[in-house]
Amino acid sequence: MFKQLFDSESSTYTYFIVDETSREALLIDPVASQINIYMELLASSNAQLKYAIETHVHADHITASGQLREKLAVQTGVSALCGAESADLQLKHNDILMLGAQQIKVIATPGHTAGSVSYVWNDRIFTGDALLINGCGRTDFQGGDAGVLYDSITQKIFSLPDETLIYPAHDYHGKRVSCVGQEKSMNTRLANQTRAQFIAMMNALDLPKPKMIDMAVPLNRKCGITEETIKQG
Repeated sequence: MFKQLFDSESSTYTYFIVDETSREALLIDPVASQINIYMELLASSNAQLKYAIETHVHADHITASGQLREKLAVQTGVSALCGAESADLQLKHNDILMLGAQQIKVIATPGHTAGSVSYVWNDRIFTGDALLINGCGRTDFQGGDAGVLYDSITQKIFSLPDETLIYPAHDYHGKRVSCVGQEKSMNTRLANQTRAQFIAMMNALDLPKPKMIDMAVPLNRKCGITEETIKQG
């Protein structure tokens, strides 16, 4: 079982996977404001949440992973390079998460942030902000590096079969899914771009600072949990 969920406020996609036999479930990039939806989805699916995992420490919304841990005793997970020491699982490249009989493989894809990872499950990859549909994540904060991102995308994500489905953490134009072959040939930031050209383009973007970054990043390094959140929980 697989569902793609969307938070319109931050344009964030959250992914819900359930192993049909064990009924174990996971959420990728859950958003705090959507926690009631996740609880209802778990109940209606007769599923038990095992993991709440992140593709990186987000700068544009507060994660629900800590609240889900408080409510359901799930394991939270994020890259060991994110500085989120409160997460239960400090994930590394090639780690495997078991969801019943399902395997979810961790692929380190730094560049958007130093601790960005993607998750491979069957014929699809969840790329976070590393690779977006016809785009990619910015590289100007949280240890981002344009050259490192180019290498992550071209050497890791683009090494997967062309038919591999790509599910990003965000989309701002209503797109829901792409594939490796399409992004190789049509992504306007990457197709037919050398590494040097990509670096020059990314370094010249001059994007505004994310509105929530000063609050979101420190809080998300604590899995989105504050003392007030615990008291209210």
